[in-house]
Amino acid sequence: MSSFSNRYNLTRQQSVFLAKKKWDENIYCGMKMENRNVTFPQTQTILNGVNVPGVTLDDIQAILNMRDAWRFLLSSIDEPVTLSWLCQINGFVARNEALEWGVLRSGGVGISGTDYVPPIPMAEEAEKELAGILSSGLTATESAIDAFLWGARRQLFWDGNKRSSLLLANKILVAGGHGLLTIQEKHMEAFTTLLSTYYSTGNWQKIKDFLYHNAIHGIDFAKRLQPHHRDMER
Repeated sequence: MSSFSNRYNLTRQQSVFLAKKKWDENIYCGMKMENRNVTFPQTQTILNGVNVPGVTLDDIQAILNMRDAWRFLLSSIDEPVTLSWLCQINGFVARNEALEWGVLRSGGVGISGTDYVPPIPMAEEAEKELAGILSSGLTATESAIDAFLWGARRQLFWDGNKRSSLLLANKILVAGGHGLLTIQEKHMEAFTTLLSTYYSTGNWQKIKDFLYHNAIHGIDFAKRLQPHHRDMER
């Protein structure tokens, strides 16, 4: 039996409600993964369409890109998860931030803080890898975590790989009603350290355990007390 069982089992209505309720926090999480100098209140204000003094145009662009990517995710919630879908997500996430966006990168890149050099992606190979994760027979929660870690290390795109992979994971979770993957700010330092180790070694067990126990969020319903029935006496 998998040690990564689904922690939440929500209806479609509950799942979409959760995604819409928490997408500002998830977008902020994406900004923090990229070390963007923006606060959560600033993120919320920008998402509400209000200019914020002191926030760079690049950071505003990145936040609005994530907003549009989340809108696309929710509008395509019933579409299958494919490499083409992931490219569309990156098209929103990395818009005006990279050499190209929405297409697989065609040149080499490095990852700061590690000697690992991801290979230039080939479409057929990447499609097989993603399909293998989705058809592995694992729980949706474990598949979502695996997809996030695969996409982050695989570096399929010129930019926005972690953010695109975060949205990929959340597509899997929201579609199945199994919560959201959000790395909260209080866990960001530990996450970044584990991610760097994972990039260098390719061993994802520690970061996978960490994400499962600290980054899967949902709706915890209060237990309703049932009345105690007793025979009525005359």
